[in-house]
Amino acid sequence: MKNFQITTTCMMALTITSVFAEKNKKAKIPNVILINADDLGYGDIACNGSKTIHTPNIDLLAKKGIRFSNFHCTASTSTPSRYSMLTGEYSWRKQGTGIATGDAGSIIRPERFTLADVFKNAGYKTGVIGKWHLGLGDKTGTQDWNGHITPGPSDIGFDYSFILAATGDRVPCVYVENERIVNLDHSDPISVSYEKNFHGEPTGASNPELLKLLPSHKHDFSIVNGISRIGYMKGGKKALWVDEDMADVITGKAVNYINENKENTFFLYFATQDIHVPRVPHSRFVGTSGMGARGDAIMEFDWSVGEIMKTIKKLGLEKNTIIILTSDNGPVIDDGYQDKAVELLGEHKPSGPLRAGKYGSFEGGSRVPGIISWPSKIKPGVSNEIVSQIDLLRSFANFLQVQVPQGAAPDSEDHFNSFINGSKGREYLVTVNINMNLSIQNSDWKMINEGKGGTKIVETNLELGNAPYDQLFNLKTDLGEKNNVADKYPEIVKQMKDKLLQIKELKKL
Repeated sequence: MKNFQITTTCMMALTITSVFAEKNKKAKIPNVILINADDLGYGDIACNGSKTIHTPNIDLLAKKGIRFSNFHCTASTSTPSRYSMLTGEYSWRKQGTGIATGDAGSIIRPERFTLADVFKNAGYKTGVIGKWHLGLGDKTGTQDWNGHITPGPSDIGFDYSFILAATGDRVPCVYVENERIVNLDHSDPISVSYEKNFHGEPTGASNPELLKLLPSHKHDFSIVNGISRIGYMKGGKKALWVDEDMADVITGKAVNYINENKENTFFLYFATQDIHVPRVPHSRFVGTSGMGARGDAIMEFDWSVGEIMKTIKKLGLEKNTIIILTSDNGPVIDDGYQDKAVELLGEHKPSGPLRAGKYGSFEGGSRVPGIISWPSKIKPGVSNEIVSQIDLLRSFANFLQVQVPQGAAPDSEDHFNSFINGSKGREYLVTVNINMNLSIQNSDWKMINEGKGGTKIVETNLELGNAPYDQLFNLKTDLGEKNNVADKYPEIVKQMKDKLLQIKELKKL
């Protein structure tokens, strides 16, 4: 529960929670599992048209529900995308929501109302398992890694958490369960720094002979499990994760969570490390895709999805469980390690028909896989309506009759019907790239606002979409965003810029 402005409000909230908990037992409201992949592209799954990768479990999920062709995150990088999904607020409204370091303080503060709070206030058990990347502790660099790391997930609505503090390529390389490091030996305390190395500790830059996976750029700091990361750490040897086992560990935790809550109504936010770097899939999946580590990691992710599906079916929960499958942003091929993802890509197109991918403003960065299954309610099909992760908060709040506090989730809209029956979606959606440049789109048009920054990421040649002029694309006829028609349709550019200004100023739309 949140510590809102006055005690009376808290008492009312507690009463509401109790009432809903009792009501929900009788009404058999659905369990909800939100599966959020990491860097999975629109074209990385077979049901979205890929002919080069096999994703049978994801495809089966799509056959049982709605597959969205126009499903979006709100940012083409991880931290801001996750922030928006959990808070219902565009990340660009709040400073400090860029890609978080591994020692970042909590970006979603305890007073914020979140998607997890929606479910908790409706009587659900709530859990988060997997990648977090939203900061822990009060301030950057001040965490007590050897004690209770607070604030954390429990302060923003999650009853249970088993997470990576940041990402697989950033230190600290440990699991954190209920805000304490797992398997920590206090005689070997953990230290973390993003400023300088600890005396005598090897790094990828100075000790490449210790590496089993070489960095390509920016990932040559502390070495853990034969892989150099971003940032420095020492200690905690017994607590360090093994990358090859990560999918097994977090999927196992997710399965356990479902089993332990089978008699409850639960919300599980399952955020996998796959397909993010470093891509080090378990030996069971090595070689299964024919596309190297990145393709194998997609196969591993599909397995994780299958384990979740098998578990709810075995427990008799399938018909009344909503499963939402999506990704935090679009794909990237070379993202810091020499894993041959580029060389072995072949004819595979991670973004499918879309342009570019992660980090950028083009559709490949924000249009992501989107599948929602609820067998007892959803009729299988395909929807082309614009829907967004940012709308999950108000959609479920209204469905569950949970009051959203005034001022919370300012950018989230109720599109529950869009999510479950493919009816009319969003009129406008704003997205942001790594350089904080904004884009706005509707069902026909997309305008990338003029903005600063390079046109590409130098090391990987990945397009960012930045330009010192406005760009306009007709998504109906030019989904690949090849032809900038801003000069041809100045009136549409003006209309889109006016609408963007309205949204930025939170004026009535």
